[in-house]
Amino acid sequence: MKVSSFILNITSEQPDRLKQFYRDTVQLEPNLDMGEDGAFKVGAGASFVIDGHSETIGTAKEPQRALINFWVDTPADVVTERERLEAAGVTFIRKEGTEYWGGVISTFLDPDGNYCQLMSMKHD
Repeated sequence: MKVSSFILNITSEQPDRLKQFYRDTVQLEPNLDMGEDGAFKVGAGASFVIDGHSETIGTAKEPQRALINFWVDTPADVVTERERLEAAGVTFIRKEGTEYWGGVISTFLDPDGNYCQLMSMKHD
């Protein structure tokens, strides 16, 4: 299969609250080409979309099942973005953990309890 683009669509009982969080707090760039306010650009050929769904109720039941990874350029950017998000009231459950493969990860919760990760490769 040749994939030409990628869209991650998450649903929420309160999609407007989640859209506002990712737009205003996380500060993702809107993807206006998709013609809606809940679509964001998240890298080359990828989009992150938030929508409602009649069967989505409450917060994430298994937030570790699907990790939403936001790659930044350097480990210093992971720290800078974590500090900015914490100052805005975002809860982090992991701060700058280093993986065996060299990645640096900080994990935060969105308003629905989804696990989101700031990630970068460690540069020596």
